[in-house]
Parts: sequence; structure tokens; C-alpha cells
Amino acid sequence: MWKLKIAEGKGPYLFSTNNYVGRQIWEFDPDAGTLEEREAVEQARQGYKDNFKKDRTRALPCADLLMRLQLKKENKNIDLSIPAERLGEIEEVKYEAVTTALRKAIRLNRAIQSCDGHWPAENAGPMFFTPPLNDDGGWGFYIEGHSTMIGSALSYVALRLLGEGPDDGENGAMTKARKWILDNGGATGIPSWGKTYLSVLGVYEWAGCNPLPPEFWLFPSFLPYHPAKMWCYCRTTYMPMSYLYGKKYHGPITDLVKSLRQEIHTKPYEEICWNKGRHNCCKEDLYYPHTYVQDLLWDGLHYLSEPIITRWPFNKIRERAMQKAIKYMRYGAESSRYITIGCVEKSLHMMCCWAEDPNGDEFKYHLARVPDYLWLAEDGMKMQSFGSQIWDCALATQALIASNMVEEYGDSLKKAHFYIKESQVKENPAGDFRSMYRHFTKGSWTFSDQDQGWVVSDCTAESLKCLLLLSQMPSEIAGEKADVERLHDAVNVLLYLQSPESGGFAIWEPPVPQPYLQDLNPSELFADIVVEKEHVECTASIIQALVTFKRLHPGHIKKEIETSVAKAIHFLEEKQWPDGSWGLTSVGKTYNNSEAVCRAIGFLLSTQNEEGGWGESLESCPSMKYQPLEGNRTNLVQTSWAMLGLLYGGQAQRNLTPLHKAAKILINAQMVDGDFPQQEITGVYMKNCMLHYAQYRNIFPMWALGEYRKCVWPSS
Repeated sequence: MWKLKIAEGKGPYLFSTNNYVGRQIWEFDPDAGTLEEREAVEQARQGYKDNFKKDRTRALPCADLLMRLQLKKENKNIDLSIPAERLGEIEEVKYEAVTTALRKAIRLNRAIQSCDGHWPAENAGPMFFTPPLNDDGGWGFYIEGHSTMIGSALSYVALRLLGEGPDDGENGAMTKARKWILDNGGATGIPSWGKTYLSVLGVYEWAGCNPLPPEFWLFPSFLPYHPAKMWCYCRTTYMPMSYLYGKKYHGPITDLVKSLRQEIHTKPYEEICWNKGRHNCCKEDLYYPHTYVQDLLWDGLHYLSEPIITRWPFNKIRERAMQKAIKYMRYGAESSRYITIGCVEKSLHMMCCWAEDPNGDEFKYHLARVPDYLWLAEDGMKMQSFGSQIWDCALATQALIASNMVEEYGDSLKKAHFYIKESQVKENPAGDFRSMYRHFTKGSWTFSDQDQGWVVSDCTAESLKCLLLLSQMPSEIAGEKADVERLHDAVNVLLYLQSPESGGFAIWEPPVPQPYLQDLNPSELFADIVVEKEHVECTASIIQALVTFKRLHPGHIKKEIETSVAKAIHFLEEKQWPDGSWGLTSVGKTYNNSEAVCRAIGFLLSTQNEEGGWGESLESCPSMKYQPLEGNRTNLVQTSWAMLGLLYGGQAQRNLTPLHKAAKILINAQMVDGDFPQQEITGVYMKNCMLHYAQYRNIFPMWALGEYRKCVWPSS
């Protein structure tokens, strides 16, 4: 039986900056679990399969049931047996019903909190990590997505490497998958990222890949197109790709590799025109077509520079460039305790280490951190982005505080407070980090845990908000306050990530004001990946954090904060869409004095469905246009978001009916144990790839009900 291990790490190739606080890995113990526990696990797995078979058009993400089964058992002292509230169609929402639902939600959240204070959860969903099978035989780019070549070809190959035969699988799954690949033009149409992976395996040729010359890393960093100016994910993805391309590395050509060469291509392998394959991308995958400038650059490199740089004496330059790329990768791996910045980079780094020295310690350090990426649930094992521990913990903590039910907190806030304090990054990366294209990190929080080490602006803002809120509570409830110097460090990080031109805030690093470089986007799959840019969500979070900090610590860099907030407000107002979608209340902007807030409230009210909920299709993201869920269905997480927006916008003082209707939906949807059902995926990145946040359905309904209860019955 599988068991989730928290804050554990041992062995010669593992090291940590905070004793592994936040680490969450699954280990298999063949002797673990009672008969009843094993049966419960099998029921959860079978239930997922049955639901999937019942309606393949709605391939919902997992409900993280295995983790919940384990943690609820470990926290069995928390009573989850309070009867659920159910309100009739014409029945009014009463204070008692809301209080009961809120109490149940708090207890459920406490029951699934880990011993080190964070809330473990799956953070996956992109199908080029590890995917389920679509009804047509292929795999999509993400859960709930249509079949794509990158999802299908990589998944088919992975299953073959794991031991599946070409015609194995339930109901001929492998045969159907291969048919989808061949019917859609074969694996030569896989997007560029997939071409790299298949080339390393030896089932595609490097001659069919557009050039990724490592020589770019030798250019002076002041040049506008130097890779150091790339968005960090773009930079850390293409760095190892450029090394593998420069080395033209591939693994051993085994019998399985030879067989795959014949299985996934429409022509015999030796007859494929690889040069033609360079620009080939399956229409099902293509989201961001190559620009003319990008194709011109690629063709110039392919026909002019590559034939020269691969011959003596110019190949010495290539060797030097590859060694420089390895040097940067090694620094990045060491400064993240070999977690790296994400699962795509992690796998590419490991390939480079293997190509450099398969028997070296560096590869073994990488192997030791692979479990940090693997997550187990009722739908099987999958690869995570790298975990959302800090993000989920900061949101869950604020949701608990919003309930204002002190008698129900138990030790939950103390544990969360411990985790947030322990997870703040206390030092900058080692050595001359700026020469390694890194920025200062002291005072920040990551997306996952301290060891990972990469700054994330809204995670830093939300964590800072938690520390500020908890600092105002008695220590017997919230634990010891954080050092004020740590709060100052966090503010410094946030201010550093603001664009001096627009006033908006970026996510990982300061914005690069060179949007024209987006024309060189080589991915085909994503938008806006080339340079770091400002984001509405991060800016809103940071405004709230800075305003709260200034109120509680008015003596620290007051003028800098006021200037920063003013510029950020202007950025948000400029970014609001004509329909009013996106919000501004922490800085005194209200429905009565702000046209922007008024438009935002109007948008929310206009999109509420007939039963009183909200639901937004994931297609809104790639299309950049609001689209409701099919049939105008309700999604509980999105309904909670809309409720919070209305509540912060003062809707309770104008007309309570929309709020009452939404609250009734949440109350009636709550499950017996206080949980809420898992519905459609609600996360996204780079406009076109969806990300499953398994804790959202626990956090946001609780948060919305807590704020609703306070606003509607303020004196209770």
C-alpha cells in the first residue's frame, strides 16, 4: 500500500535547507494497511474508472482521495460526523445553516492538514507530464483537453518503455492510440518540445529539429536577445535542450527503439524527410504558430551556421558553449537542492547529466529528488509541476481566519504559521548569482517549499499577508510571531518585482520590457513564454500585502510603498477588460467611488447563472474571451471566487439575493464529511495549459462561506 511521507529525507544524495519541511513523497510498503484500508483504496480507484467510463466527455481531475483517506485517519480525533445541511428550493438561508456548513468545512480542512503544517495536494493536469487516455485513442495536452500529438506520441512511447506491448491495454488502448497518431500524420508532427524528447530516445532525428544552438549562451549579456533575458521557464527549458541539440545526443538504439521507429511514423524510418519535419506541427497541437521572423531565423541557422559550427575548428566553439550551458544548469540544480524549477526542466537536466557522465554523482543527486515530483491518487501516479505547498497553505490559512470561528481552529493555525515561517527563503543563491542569471531571493516564498528556492511573487504576497494576519492574533491561537526583519525582507522582494514603466508585477523575476521578443516564441504550444511580463493576479495580491504591511508597520519605507501601490492601482485599472472582468477594494476603491469596481461587480452579476452559481469554461483562457461552462453549469470553486468578489465589492449592502442563491448552492453541495465534490479543472498557465489544484475545492467554498457569514450577520 502507498503511503504519503511528510518532511522526510535521507541518503547521501539528498540535502535540505530546512530539514525537509514541506517535502511530500509517496512510498510503497507491501505490508502496510489493513484489509479495510486496502479495500477503501480499491473502491476509490474503481470509482474513478467507473465515472470516467460513464462520461468521457468530462474527464474530471482526481479528487485526491488516497491522500484524504490517509490524513483523515491520522487526524481521526477531529469529528467529521456533524450532519450536513440541506436547504429546500424555497427555503431561506439562515445563519445556523451557514455556521454548520462552515464548521464542517473547517474540520475537514484541519483533518487533511499535514503534521508540518501544509496541506498536501496534487498539482498536476498537463497531459504531457503523464495523462489519461481520451475516447478517440489519443491523449490531450491537459486533462479535459482534446487529443494532441504531444500528449499521444509521448504517452504511447512512455507506455511502451514501461513494458506495454504495441497491442496491449484495456479494450485495445495501445492499438487505438497508435491509430490516432498515424491518422493524424505521425510523430513527425509533434511540436518542438516533443521532437527533442523523441530525438534523445532515438525515435526521431536531430536533423528534424529546428536549431537550438548553445552558442547563444556565449553572447554578451547586454545584447537584447541574450537568453538571460528570457522568462525563467523558457530559459531553463531551452538551456538543456540546446546542450542536447549541440551534442546531438541519443540513447542506445535497442530493439524496442527500432520497433517504435516503425510504430509511430507513417513512413519507414529511413525514408522520412527530416528537413521537412522541422516546421511540421500537428494542427491539433498548434496554438501559437511560428512567425515569419522565427522561421527565417531557424532556416538561417539550419542552412548557414549549423554546417559551419559542427566542423573543425568551429566545433571548439560549440564545445565551449555546451560546457557553459552545463555550468549554468549545475548551478541551478545545486541552488534548488536538485529539484530545479519544474518537471520539464528536471527531466531535461537529468538527460544532460546522463549524457555528460552517466556514472557521475550529479545524476544521482537528480535521481534522489525524482520522488518530489511524483503524486499518487485514485487515477494512478502522475508527474506534478513540482508541488503547490506554499500556495495552498497561504490560501487555506486565510480561509480559516476568514471563518472567524476561533473555537474550531484547534492547532491548525499554529501548524500553518510554523510552515510558512519555515518555508521563507532566508538567503540569496550562493556565490555570484547574478552572473548565473539569477536574482536575489532572500525574503521570498516559492510555490512549493524552501528547498526549491525560486521566487514567486504572489506566493510571497499571500504568505506575507498570512504572517501579518497571524501577528495580530493571540500566540495561544496562532503561535509565535515572525521576526519583523523577515517581513521587511519580503517587502523588498515584492518591490523589486515591479515594472517601473507599467506599475504591474511579474511572477518570477523583474519584467523584461521587450515584448517584441515574443515573436521568437518557438514552442507552438504556449503564448507569452519568451520574456517575463506583468500579471493582473500577482499585482492584485501584492497590493493587498503592501497595504496591510503599511497599516501595521507604518514606519518602514512608507513612501516607497505608497508610490508602488499607486502605480500598481493604475496598472490594474488600465488592464480591466471592457466587460468589467477581473477587482480593487483593499485600497479604498468601492462600488460607489470607482468605475472599475462598479464594472467588475456588473460583470459578476451578469454572468451568474439561473440557479445562482458561476461556471467558466477552460476555453476562456486560450481564446481570451469569457465563456461559460457548457449548459451554463455551476462550478463550486468559481462560484466561491465570484461570491468573494461580490462580498469585497459591497454587494451585501446593496442586494443580498445573488449572495443567498450562491451560498445555498455551496451548502447543498457540501458532502457528508465537510468536503466539496471535485469538478472541472480551475487552474491555467501560459493561456493554453490547464493545471489541477486539488485543494481549491476545500479552500474557496470555506473562504466564501466565512466572508458571507461575516458580511450578512456582522453582529453574530
